[in-house]
Amino acid sequence: SSPDVIRAMSTELFLNFLGIRMDSRQAEGLRFTINLVTPDTGEQFIIEMENATLTNIAGFQAATADLTLTINRADLEQTMMGAKTLEAQIADGTATAEGDAGILARLASTMVDFDPRFEIMPGTHGPAAAVAHADPYQAVPERITAE
Repeated sequence: SSPDVIRAMSTELFLNFLGIRMDSRQAEGLRFTINLVTPDTGEQFIIEMENATLTNIAGFQAATADLTLTINRADLEQTMMGAKTLEAQIADGTATAEGDAGILARLASTMVDFDPRFEIMPGTHGPAAAVAHADPYQAVPERITAE
């Protein structure tokens, strides 16, 4: 997404989006709890993976989290845009991780890119075409046919 869209998106909405992007088949058997803290905005979240479902609760921290990730929201936006990984931000000191930082790689392995032009009702979509990364803002020329 564009930087403006990312900045306008709440942290909670972004975490919900991760839950949508997650392939539950890849998450089978995963179980962990992450405390997320964004000091510049004062936000706190519990992110929990259980039963192949990723959920979050705003305003709370788990007493026994597997990982506590502290990162400014402004820096998290770099990850939200795909410009910089959380692992890279931990390595350069932009973010801190207390606990099992390997959880981030396990979580990332469950994420999938999906085609936003999916078939809503069976039979309404033409032949399937491979989509690497669709640009939702790209104009598609209309076909003009003679009747």
